[in-house]
Amino acid sequence: MAKPKAASPDDQAGTKRENRREELLRKAADLIAQKGFEGTSMRDIASAVNMLPGSLYYHFKSKEEMLLEIHQRVVDGMFERVETAIAAGHTPWEQLENASVAHFEGLIESRNLVNIISPNFPEERGALNEQIKAHRSRYEDIFRGLFDRLDLAPGVSKNVLRLQLLGALNFAPFWFREGGGLSAADVARQFTSNLRHSCEAGEGR
Repeated sequence: MAKPKAASPDDQAGTKRENRREELLRKAADLIAQKGFEGTSMRDIASAVNMLPGSLYYHFKSKEEMLLEIHQRVVDGMFERVETAIAAGHTPWEQLENASVAHFEGLIESRNLVNIISPNFPEERGALNEQIKAHRSRYEDIFRGLFDRLDLAPGVSKNVLRLQLLGALNFAPFWFREGGGLSAADVARQFTSNLRHSCEAGEGR
């Protein structure tokens, strides 16, 4: 039986570099979530992993590059989570409820990253804002598609209703407390149920 091929020095160096990069992203995400993007410096991030500030630039060109990669990963994880939940639904309203539960549970599980998911920056960081919005827009397209399939009462704006639901879900992590009588899934289902009972075509009419 042939012996497994030993990793070459280049492979080992590449693995070590990738592990270090992952550690930097985790620490940067924690710091940015706690102190905000502007309140976190590259020196802070380097110090958190016992690295010289100058060495950090070997892995990332800038703090903006780090934020964009963190944000993309968070959004991608939420995208996959919500798409899986939608696939288990059979009707448009059931799919929306499943998506709402998956979205809110994802926010709660990564509570320290809530501040990273939808940041807004000053005008002088317009390019960064545009890239963040592009990540978010792809994710929000899932909910646009869900609302397009709903049968709503005349005069109800699907766009406003979608923003109302996402706004409620995105703000809820700031007041939600586990063990308070309602689970994260209960809260998300209640939000969706309220919309359905007030806005579904023929409901209560």
